[in-house]
Amino acid sequence: MRPEKHSLTLRGHRTSVSLEPEFWQAFRALAAAEGRGLNELAAEIDAGRGAARGLASAIRVHVLERLIAARDAARPRA
Repeated sequence: MRPEKHSLTLRGHRTSVSLEPEFWQAFRALAAAEGRGLNELAAEIDAGRGAARGLASAIRVHVLERLIAARDAARPRA
């Protein structure tokens, strides 16, 4: 599917981010699981992303890292 553009508010400033619907769904689920708002989580990711990575890419990487961590935590220990 094509990326969808949504507006976020980061530290009082509006910005738009384009992500594939699957990433928006996973991003919303992560924020909800933490009891946080989407803007709050996006602001945290934005603050830690560094200048070389765009916000959309940073969100995708964050989602991927969290899903990998959850998968690894669910695996039985040998």
